[in-house]
Amino acid sequence: RRWPDLMKIVEERVRPERAKLTNNAIGKKRARFWWHYGSTAKELYAAIAGLDRVLVVSRIGNAFAFTFLPTGTICNEKVVVFPFIGFAPFAALQSRVHEIWTRFFSSTLKDDLQYTPSDCFATFPFPDGWDTHPALEAAGKEYYTYRAALMVENREGMTKTYNRFHDHYDNDPRITKLRDLHAAMDRAVLDAYGWTDIPTDCAFLLDHAIDEATWGRKRKPYRYRWPDPIRDEVLARLLALNATRAAAETRAGTLARPRSGNLTVATADE
Repeated sequence: RRWPDLMKIVEERVRPERAKLTNNAIGKKRARFWWHYGSTAKELYAAIAGLDRVLVVSRIGNAFAFTFLPTGTICNEKVVVFPFIGFAPFAALQSRVHEIWTRFFSSTLKDDLQYTPSDCFATFPFPDGWDTHPALEAAGKEYYTYRAALMVENREGMTKTYNRFHDHYDNDPRITKLRDLHAAMDRAVLDAYGWTDIPTDCAFLLDHAIDEATWGRKRKPYRYRWPDPIRDEVLARLLALNATRAAAETRAGTLARPRSGNLTVATADE
């Protein structure tokens, strides 16, 4: 009540909605304490205690863009939070290798993917030593640092930057360099698996089939990505690696756990 202007907003916009939450004990508690955050996210804050930043990604979106945020940030429930501070985890998750896995296993909302930690992260077969791998650390740092500077220079956010990244008419040398750095990061990730035979060459290809006759003047869903044979080969190897590790865990009698190394990942409301 010491901030009446803020309380007025909460009373007008939050309290009426909270009053409707009477279906269960959690809802009743939120209705009673309508000025509180819906959840304290205890598991999340326990996982990131002592860190000065965290790696995050939007749970719904088509850019597939990871970034770091200060741990003091209050995240919306549509943000997936990872307790990582290094650039090696960033490189592994931002790479096209992980994107292929994510797009295969995620659900979709319209044309946007929904990043679900249990489906996209916990099952992903990371390369050995991925979270501290020196080559991934170097490649991830160079890519992240350049991307951050580019967004500041262009005064453009993540979505617009990646729209340009995938625009086959955008030949700005700065965007071209971002594409090259992404390929270098992919190379480091593939090499960490030992898959040195897989090329990283990309092309501007439609993300999915469209009906040209009815598409109209909408921007076509081009994506600067690996050709289908390369994408399919990488996915096949990931699936095989996942199956091999799962079988090894079954033989060892270990409990099911994230292939990531049993690290906690949560959306902001968990």
